[in-house]
Amino acid sequence: MLEPIFPLILFAIVATTTPGIATTLSTASGAQFGFRRSVPLLIGSAAGLATVTSAAAAGLAGLLLAVPSLQLAMKVTGSLYLVWLAIKIGRSGPPNLDVTMTRPNSFLGGAGIQWMNPKGCAMGLGAAASFAALASGPMQLALLLGATFGLAAAASLSLWCVAGMVLARLLKTEWQWRALNVVLALVLAASIIPMWRSV
Repeated sequence: MLEPIFPLILFAIVATTTPGIATTLSTASGAQFGFRRSVPLLIGSAAGLATVTSAAAAGLAGLLLAVPSLQLAMKVTGSLYLVWLAIKIGRSGPPNLDVTMTRPNSFLGGAGIQWMNPKGCAMGLGAAASFAALASGPMQLALLLGATFGLAAAASLSLWCVAGMVLARLLKTEWQWRALNVVLALVLAASIIPMWRSV
């Protein structure tokens, strides 16, 4: 039964595991707040990716092509939000010592990251084009892609969050934490670049 969709599952696992905006934030959240307090971010990000891929399958690509200003507005808003998050992470110190990082991102924060994530949009559009034959219509394809990418993202982001928790045990001094946070902030800021390559 899984044989026809195995390539889609493999694609979703690889695409959601590679470093990007959501994986960086999951790692930072795991390091700063632990797994339990990061769950809303993880679930929100997985749900956000599920909706992005569903929307791609249901016709978001056509809307963005018809209204280019909407695409530009998404890029500007997404870039500003990600720069703000990068600065917030970069200024952080060890867990529980920095007032600017008093609580982890929320469910909506996690979902919003994916709604403005160029990697997520590219994954959704690529999967919709590549795996359209697996479904009998746009709505069935939307459900299939949404479920597959949502589950794959939940699993991979959980692993990245656990990796952050491991780092939290390894890093003992304030300068080590600051170095990690600066690296995570730079990776997050660098993930904005692909968004603007097509402009």
